[in-house]
Amino acid sequence: MASQKVNGVYIKDAFSIAGPVEKKGSIKNYDLVMDDYYYNEKTFEQAEIKMQKTVIDQLLLKNRFMNREIDLLVSGDLSNQISVSCYAASNYSIPFLGVYSACASFVEGLIAASEYLENKRKGHAICVTSSHNLHAEKQFRFPIEYGAPKPATTTFTATGAVATLLTKEVSKVKIESYTIGKVEDMGCKDASHMGAVMTPAAASVLVTHLTEMKRNIDYYDLILTGDLGCIGSQILKEYLKRAYNIKMKKHIDAGCELYLKSQEETFAGASGPVALPLYLFNKVLKEKKYTKILIIGTGSLHNPFFVNQKLSIPAVAHAVSLEVKL
Repeated sequence: MASQKVNGVYIKDAFSIAGPVEKKGSIKNYDLVMDDYYYNEKTFEQAEIKMQKTVIDQLLLKNRFMNREIDLLVSGDLSNQISVSCYAASNYSIPFLGVYSACASFVEGLIAASEYLENKRKGHAICVTSSHNLHAEKQFRFPIEYGAPKPATTTFTATGAVATLLTKEVSKVKIESYTIGKVEDMGCKDASHMGAVMTPAAASVLVTHLTEMKRNIDYYDLILTGDLGCIGSQILKEYLKRAYNIKMKKHIDAGCELYLKSQEETFAGASGPVALPLYLFNKVLKEKKYTKILIIGTGSLHNPFFVNQKLSIPAVAHAVSLEVKL
C-alpha cells in the first residue's frame, strides 16, 4: 500500500518568511517579509540560503530549542542538487535528509520526518522548504533580463521559506496518515502549463488515498493542493469528475489563492514548494475552521535539458492527512 497511518506525530509550530510580491497578496500576517529579492545578499541563491537559515533560527529561538535537541532536519528546494538546503543545513550540527519532489518536496519532507519520529518515544524534527522566484526563473526558464513572453497558463514561483517543527508531544495539529504518490506522465510537454502537467499526479494520489484509507471525498473538511494554479485546479476538478466520477467541492489550491487577482504579474497563480506551507500555516490553520485537512503537494519533475529535447514532463504528488483540534 502507498498509504500509511501515523501514530503520535504532531506539528507543534511553524515559522515563515515571504517575498516582496507575496506580501502584497492575500495573506497579511507572515512572520517575516523581505523588502527585495536580494535579502541583503549578493545573489538570489545566497538570499534563498539566508531565507532557510532565518526560518530555522527563528523556529529554534521561538521554541527555545538548541541544535542538539533536534533529532532530524529534512529540507528540499528547487535548486540544482538541492544546494540551497545543503548550504543552509551546514550551519547546524543536526542529522540531515535532503529531499526532492520539486514543488511536492514539503509534503515529502513531512512524510520522511513522520516516519522517523513515529517509532521514537520522544523526539523533534524540523522540515524546511523554500523557493525564490528569480533563482527558479534563471534555472528552469530564462533570466528575467531576457524578457521572454509568457502565456496565461504560466505560474509565478513564490518567494519564501517555511520551517515546521514536528514532535512526539501532543499538540493541536496531528499528522494522521499519508499517501506516497506515483510518477505520472500524460504526455504534456508544455513547461509553461504546470497545472496541466501535475493534475494527473494530484488526482492519482487523491484517489489512492481515499481508496486505501476507505474514505470518501466528504471525509475531509478541506483538500488543499499545492500549486496547480487557478487553471490547473479547474482542470483537476474536471478530471476527477470525468475519470473517477468524483465531485470535489471542499477544495482550495494554495497557488491559486496566494496572490490577489489584481496581481497580473503572477499569471495563473503561485508555484514552488513554499506555496502550500505559506498558505497552510498563515491562512488555513489560523482560520480555525477545518478539523480534517488533506494536503497534496504537487511537483513537476522536469529540467530545461529534457524540455528542450521535447520530452514529455512527468509529475508526482504526495498527500498528508492532518487532524486539527480547534
